[in-house]
Amino acid sequence: MDIRAARLVDLPLIARLIERTTLLDSELAYTREANIPQNLLLERFPLSGRELYTLIGRDARQPIIGQFRLRGETPIARAVYLAPSLDEASEGGDTAYLHLLDGMTAEAGRRGAHALTAEVDEFSRLFVTMRTAGFAVYARQQIWVRTPDKTTPAHIVPAALMEARDEDSLDIQSLYCNIVPKLVQPVGAPPMDTGYVYGQPDQRQINGQKARVGKARIGLQGYIAVSEGKSGIYMMPLLHPDILFEEASSILAGAIARVRHADRLPLYICVRRYQDWLEETLIDLGFEPGKQQAVMVRHIAVGVRQAMFAAPVRHALEAGMPAPIIPPTSRLHELESNRITDRREV
Repeated sequence: MDIRAARLVDLPLIARLIERTTLLDSELAYTREANIPQNLLLERFPLSGRELYTLIGRDARQPIIGQFRLRGETPIARAVYLAPSLDEASEGGDTAYLHLLDGMTAEAGRRGAHALTAEVDEFSRLFVTMRTAGFAVYARQQIWVRTPDKTTPAHIVPAALMEARDEDSLDIQSLYCNIVPKLVQPVGAPPMDTGYVYGQPDQRQINGQKARVGKARIGLQGYIAVSEGKSGIYMMPLLHPDILFEEASSILAGAIARVRHADRLPLYICVRRYQDWLEETLIDLGFEPGKQQAVMVRHIAVGVRQAMFAAPVRHALEAGMPAPIIPPTSRLHELESNRITDRREV
């Protein structure tokens, strides 16, 4: 199967196939029009720290297209969409999609990515195909939805959250490592465009005077990542398990209150299994359960932390070689020489 990068002459083909798209990036799917063919025009230009790359596969049956994005220097590439949808494809099976996924993985590797991830509906046919293509399930998540006509109940008082700053990055990273399982940490980072923190332990400067914000404790207890677009608002919470249910409701309500267009756009909150204790809180806030997805990963390369070439290779080899063994005959010859010397002295 011929796999190549899409060009401007392919726009009519993309416009025809894009109407039957399977979206694989929840953040883009719920915040902006990720399935418009104009994204092809941006494949070589950065858009808010994102790079989009589109590939086209052609065989005797039907052409297919796929797109992934690579954020700046992040070594994790994220699949955006495949079109047409595998469920609507011809009876030729999923062979063409396997070739396209291999091509996307290879292209992401050439761009410096170490892994390619996708968020897939675990009840879809594509889920089985991606496992065949070498993708493994690293986490499962559910999208919770709240329409603009619903508001926060009166008995929930929004907590005071502060917008995350550069100096909060270490605390956010520490909170992330304490909550997210180690297997998921390399590929499960939330979107970092905008975020709000809860209960930072430092002292903020307000009107020239120091004022302590949050609780008097060590460490950060909450971070809400927010991504906003024309189609909706996508949020991913990271809340420490020590937080009470009532406090979690206030924190999420405070984050929603900080978003400008929360009263006009639908809200989507991504909750992964290690944060599923937030489900009752989301129900109280008026959210309803949506799609269940699997976070699938295909590794492209294995990173090497540091090559140990501080000493020359020859010295390392010599250090690892055992000491030479003296044969017993050499020792006997030495003893005989000593005995002859002793006799002469006598």
